[in-house]
Amino acid sequence: MTKKVFVSGCFDLLHSGHIAFFQEASTYGDLYVALGSDKTVFDLKGRTPVNSEDERLFMVKSLNYVKDAFVSQGSGMLDFLTEFQALQPDIIIVNEDGNTPDKQRLCQEYGVEYIILEREPHSGLKPRTTTALRTIHQIPFRIDLAGGWLDQPYISQHYPGSVITISIEPTIQFNDRSGMASSTRRAAIDLWGPRLPAGNYEKLAKILFSYDNPPGTEIISGSQDAIGIVFPGIAKAYYEGEYWPTKIDVLRDELALQFVENALYLVTLGPRHAEFDVLADTHFNANNAKALADPTEACWQAIQQRDVFAFGRSMREAFEAQVAMFPNMMNGDIARLIDEYKDVSLGWKLSGAGGGGYLILVSDKPIENAVRIIARREID
Repeated sequence: MTKKVFVSGCFDLLHSGHIAFFQEASTYGDLYVALGSDKTVFDLKGRTPVNSEDERLFMVKSLNYVKDAFVSQGSGMLDFLTEFQALQPDIIIVNEDGNTPDKQRLCQEYGVEYIILEREPHSGLKPRTTTALRTIHQIPFRIDLAGGWLDQPYISQHYPGSVITISIEPTIQFNDRSGMASSTRRAAIDLWGPRLPAGNYEKLAKILFSYDNPPGTEIISGSQDAIGIVFPGIAKAYYEGEYWPTKIDVLRDELALQFVENALYLVTLGPRHAEFDVLADTHFNANNAKALADPTEACWQAIQQRDVFAFGRSMREAFEAQVAMFPNMMNGDIARLIDEYKDVSLGWKLSGAGGGGYLILVSDKPIENAVRIIARREID
């Protein structure tokens, strides 16, 4: 009897990468595709798809590789749960960046085989993602490695400190609302188009910060977002109670960049939900701010010395200090996931403000099925 294979996703702007994924998935059995509804895509990504759910359904159902397709009626990362339970598939297949703990647990609960495929373009074709097709741009994302929140005056006024960011290439479709500065990145695309302009990095970052936070903005996006996007390499911005740092140090040493690239592993959690409120039930004081600033300085030293054990330890300590100030960054699911990876990682944190995104792990050994990053280098 032919096995039933189940995949899910938005599949907007259908491209060769999608087709290659469907083709490979269909080799495991009859392929059934669950499409996220327009509402679910908006709730998770903060934008509507280019093609409506009816258009996407028509295109996917037309493919020879697909046995059947349908629009999921639920919401969230497991919006397909009702359809999954009705179909009772034998296999769920995901790409590396679609691999989430929720999907793994679902398969364990129902005894369904879980397969993770690497993103591979069809022979002779370039790799494609929906992100690239939407804008054909090379604007980078950023990861804050340690110190995040000290770019907000209501934190650094208690105790000054730094935020360390790394500018990363848009090599995959990093999730929106995941703490990768995706909203500031969209502002950069609106401001400059597909590529960052030439010019003084600090001046450009100030322009982007101002554009991203026009007069009257209620919740200010921290300037670490603009700095992390604009400055190539690894930036350390020092804050003393103001929105803009008093000093920015930058590492563009190739060995330092390779060190961070080789040490970081990202486990997908999925985007934050729109109703997530990290600013509720917060605890700001000098001791908590200092507890964040001190390991951030240690993290900077660890990167310069290329000490992976100190790097992991300082990142974890900085994250724990964040959670002490912002308890909503942590929940039971994230705590359980961290516990799963404790034995194979040296440190961990969440991307951005938590509530979704990526669990970022530091390890001196490969972590299976995790997403890797490429640091953005300065181009002569």
